[in-house]
Amino acid sequence: MIGNLYRLWPHPKLLIRLVALTAIQAVLQGLLLGCLVPILRALLQPRPDFAEAMPWLLAGAVGLALYWVLNVIATPLSFAASMELAAQLRHHLMSHVTTLPLGWFTGDRKARLARAITADCSHAATLTVTVGAPAITSTLVPATIFALTSFVDWRMALLFAAIAPLSFLALRRSSRVAAATEIELEAAVTEIAGRAIELGQAQPVLRAAGQSAGSVRMRAALDEHRATYRRGLGRSLVPDLTFTGVVMAGFVAVLCLGAKLLFDGEVPIAETVALLVLAVRFLEPLGTLIELVGALRAMDNAVARLQSILSTPPLLQAEDAARQIATAEIEFADVSFAYSDKPALREVSFRCLPGTMTALVGPSGSGKTTVIRLIARFFDVAEGAVRVGGIDVRAIDQATLMNDVAIIFQDVFLFDDTIEQNLRLAKPDATSEELAAAAKAARLDEVIHRLPEGWATRVGEGGAQLSGGERQRVSIARAFLKRARIVLIDEASSALDPENEAAISQAIAQLASDRRRTVVVIAHRPATLDRADLVIALRDGAVAEIGSPEQLRQSGGAFGALYRQYEQTRGWRIAATGPAKQLLNPLTSDGSQPRGHA
Repeated sequence: MIGNLYRLWPHPKLLIRLVALTAIQAVLQGLLLGCLVPILRALLQPRPDFAEAMPWLLAGAVGLALYWVLNVIATPLSFAASMELAAQLRHHLMSHVTTLPLGWFTGDRKARLARAITADCSHAATLTVTVGAPAITSTLVPATIFALTSFVDWRMALLFAAIAPLSFLALRRSSRVAAATEIELEAAVTEIAGRAIELGQAQPVLRAAGQSAGSVRMRAALDEHRATYRRGLGRSLVPDLTFTGVVMAGFVAVLCLGAKLLFDGEVPIAETVALLVLAVRFLEPLGTLIELVGALRAMDNAVARLQSILSTPPLLQAEDAARQIATAEIEFADVSFAYSDKPALREVSFRCLPGTMTALVGPSGSGKTTVIRLIARFFDVAEGAVRVGGIDVRAIDQATLMNDVAIIFQDVFLFDDTIEQNLRLAKPDATSEELAAAAKAARLDEVIHRLPEGWATRVGEGGAQLSGGERQRVSIARAFLKRARIVLIDEASSALDPENEAAISQAIAQLASDRRRTVVVIAHRPATLDRADLVIALRDGAVAEIGSPEQLRQSGGAFGALYRQYEQTRGWRIAATGPAKQLLNPLTSDGSQPRGHA
């Protein structure tokens, strides 16, 4: 336990001081109890010898004063240690995750990280102090008493030596059950937390369905937690009672041995009384361990969850951190990549030159998003190489690479702050003129103009106060403000209204107009595809076609068929055929309705 905690904290000096102080107190407590033997031996005589007892009484008084002083020091130190250890652990955890590949941050891992930072760090730090210290005391006090008893009567010490391993074997079994139960309870609590967030976010839907009191999934999560708790209690009943039985049986054995030694005249009454007191203090801490075992296992499991994140290998850093990117040229050379055992790309090769816009097209799961992620080095490739400016991205410092890359995601996240501050993430020291120019280029100025507070408008949590298209404009404005030479766009105009789609398409085209910049966009809209210099059609993780939009339209291949589908769906309009009936009809090339349709 102590070893795991020591490895967990980056600066364990405070933890070492706390453990050392607790250990000294525990040993001192055992030594103070050991003073009873010579004191009782001197006083419980037909004629008490106070002179013989006085040095031990003085030693006990000094030890008691020292114990009190240590306790005064330890109490505030434990409270301070709990807060300091939690803060250290959070900083250590957050510092580590900033070194991980961006691809590590999947949905479930982000949830696990949030749980680790908010709950596990606090639990590990708090339990280290509130449970770890009593556990150390409950171990070292019996050990000290055993050592002292060996000098008084070897038979009683031998009995202690027999009781201790039996107790720890029973405790170990109870501990395993407690560990398994705690893991199941943690999973159940996490599920409840997720359903509670869902309950708050989905109130409009739940109320419309008459389920405002809670969804079926929420009630199922609560029922599962209750059932898990009951199962845990049932499984731990026999091991806990077994441990208690072993300790009680040990106490009975101590009484029997003490009585035998006394009645046989082998041990005088003074030493018998002292041995019985020592036996009580030997067994009592052991008995309290059963009350601590659940919390100890909860602490161990929290530490294990934290270590599973901290043990994740960081992104390998380039040996030459000063190496710069000469141009914005992007090249894939026989790149193969897989997510775990699921292949995503197979021997993909292409080149994107500066001053061009490359469109990635293909069905869902064809590898388009993976290409974007590998350029930004969310992951490292398994085979082949991804090069930027002729340099393998693995040989470029991550900070240097990301300074030259701007990413516009399909789902834009904005912080609960003003539009201006969200834009300044790309360049904190940007001037007002630079902000205005970026907003104009991204068509964000139109949005700012109609907002009542303009630049000072707060966007809400996650940007909820803005529409999807408005959030995309903020994201594109960031790319303009950053002046990155490589811009990666992941379906920025999907599922947008015509006004926002047109504005964003124009903004993307303006991004690509800079001859020093390379733009790679995952595109489905004909308006974006027509502006592309190069189209790469992917299928099943491999390049199916590559060429200019005009070449691929005339080739009659996969892109041509896909483009024709886009053109057809773009022509559909709603047309009334009766007072209460509507259907979708395509328009002809001149904008009129086809014959036969009203």
